[in-house]
Amino acid sequence: MDGKTNKGQIMHRKTVSAFLTFMLLASCGGLTGDRALVQGAGPDELLKLRSGPGLGFNVILGLPDGTSLNRGDCVTEVGQLWCRVSLTQAPQIAGYVSADYLSAR
Repeated sequence: MDGKTNKGQIMHRKTVSAFLTFMLLASCGGLTGDRALVQGAGPDELLKLRSGPGLGFNVILGLPDGTSLNRGDCVTEVGQLWCRVSLTQAPQIAGYVSADYLSAR
């Protein structure tokens, strides 16, 4: 393969990757949009940030009451409303929490 063809393929992959990333972010409803606070977990309890919308997904970390979050879209799974969130102070940490424990900021 010549260098020119290889460069074209790399450029195409980068363009496709950038486009897919943009579409994913646009479809998330803006994870940096609505703000919310964790509320109601309890003084000695943590709200579980999960890798997906439901109790069967892995726990990423626990969030104490008062944690500031960026809220994205919400989905209903088995009668429970789950919202996609990211930490306001560390937006790269994202997952799902039960909407029952979110309050408007």
